[in-house]
Amino acid sequence: MSSLWILLEMYQVMNDEKEEIISEWIPEPLVESIPETHRVLNPRLINGKVGKYVVIDDHKCLNMASHNFLGLVENKEMEETAIKCLEKYGVGSCGPRGFYGTVDVHLELEEKIAKFVNMEEAVVYSYGFSTIASAIPAYAKRADLIFVDECVNFAIQKGLDASRSTIRFYKHNSMEDLERLLEEQVKQDVLKPKKAKATRRFLVVEGIYMNTGSIAPLPKLIELRKKYKLRIFIDESLSFGTLGSTGRGITEYFNIPVEEVDLLSSSLEWSVASIGGFCAGTSFIVEHQRLSGLGYCFSASLPPLLASAAIKALDIMQENPSMFAELKQNCHLVQESLESINGLTLSGHEDSPVKHLYLSVPCETREEEEGKLLAIVDYCLTHGIALTVPSYLEDKEVNLPRPSLRIAVNILLTKEEISKVKNVLSKACEDML
Repeated sequence: MSSLWILLEMYQVMNDEKEEIISEWIPEPLVESIPETHRVLNPRLINGKVGKYVVIDDHKCLNMASHNFLGLVENKEMEETAIKCLEKYGVGSCGPRGFYGTVDVHLELEEKIAKFVNMEEAVVYSYGFSTIASAIPAYAKRADLIFVDECVNFAIQKGLDASRSTIRFYKHNSMEDLERLLEEQVKQDVLKPKKAKATRRFLVVEGIYMNTGSIAPLPKLIELRKKYKLRIFIDESLSFGTLGSTGRGITEYFNIPVEEVDLLSSSLEWSVASIGGFCAGTSFIVEHQRLSGLGYCFSASLPPLLASAAIKALDIMQENPSMFAELKQNCHLVQESLESINGLTLSGHEDSPVKHLYLSVPCETREEEEGKLLAIVDYCLTHGIALTVPSYLEDKEVNLPRPSLRIAVNILLTKEEISKVKNVLSKACEDML
C-alpha cells in the first residue's frame, strides 16, 4: 500500500482521487486459487498399518500403491527389534552424525550394508530423498559435466540443481542418444583441451526408474563409462532388495562386478521398510561424504530404532534369498495379467516391481487424463483395491511424466488377488472410460 501512495504522490494526484483509486484497487492474490476438487483438499484417510491390506476411508483394500516389495512393513521380528532398541536408546539421537548423533547401531548398519553390497564402505543418511540429492553435489561441482537419463526421479533432479554442473540429458534408456552426446563432447574437448583436462564427467542413472518402471541397461552403460572415462552413480532405491538372486541390485542382476560402479545409492524406505538411505563405494569415495554430504552433515541422524529395524531387514534378506525369486514371479504374473486390460496400456520391465498403466487413448489435456485415472482409482477403492496416480511438481520436473496409475508389486500377493486386481481394473475401465 505504501508503494502505491508514493507512486500517486509522484504524479501529484489530488487526495479525493487518491481515495477513489485506492478503493478500486484490487491486489493480485499471493497464491492462485485451488479448485475444490484438488487432491490436496480431499485427502484420503488411512487407519492402521499400510501393509498388504490398508484401510482407506473405511474401505479395506488390497494395497497395490505403496512400495512394500518384500512385505516387511508388518514383519513381527522387525517390530520386536525396533521396540527393544526404543527401550534402550529412546526415540532419536537429537543431533547430526558428526557431532553427537552417532550411535553404535549406525556404525553396525553401515558395516552390514557395505558387506551386503560387497563395497568397502557405506554411509547412512536419515532421509531417503536427501541421500542421492546430497551425494551428487558432494562430488560434482560448477565446472563439471553430468550425463543423465531424462526420466530420472525428482531427488536426482534436485541433486543436479545443487551441483550447478553442466547437465546433458539423453533420451530415456537410449544408449545411442547417450553415445551421441558423448561424441559431441569429445569434439568440443579437442577444440578446448585445457578445459577438457580440468572437467570431470559423471553419469547418473537409476537401477529401476521410478517414473517408468524400466531397468537401466547397465552392461552398455559400463561399456560407455570405460570408453569415455566417466564416473557412474546409480540410484538403486527401487532395484535394491528387488533385483538379483539375493536382492543385491542391478549389478547382481546383470552379473557385473560392483567395482565397475563408482557410487551406489539407495533408499531404505522401500524394500527395507525403514527410513533413510545409504551410499556405498570405496572408502576414499564414501569418506568424502562425511564432510561434504549436506544431508549427512546437517541433518539429525537416523533414529536408532529405525537403524536397528534396517539391520534386521538385511538379516531377513540374507537368511531368505528365496523371497527374491517369489517377488520376481509375482512381477511376471502382474505383468501378464495387466497388459491385456482394454483401455489401458502397461509400461515397465517384467522383472520390475513398479509398473505404470496409461490410458490407451490420450486425452486432449493433462487435467482430463488425470481426472479419468482418478475416477478409476475411486472405483477401485470402493471395490477393495488401493491404487494411486503419481503426483508431480509440474512446473519443476525436467521431463514431466505422463499421468498414470502406478502399480507396486509385493511378494505377499496371491494369484487370486492378482486376478482380482485385473477384474476390478477391467470393470473400472468399462464403466469410467
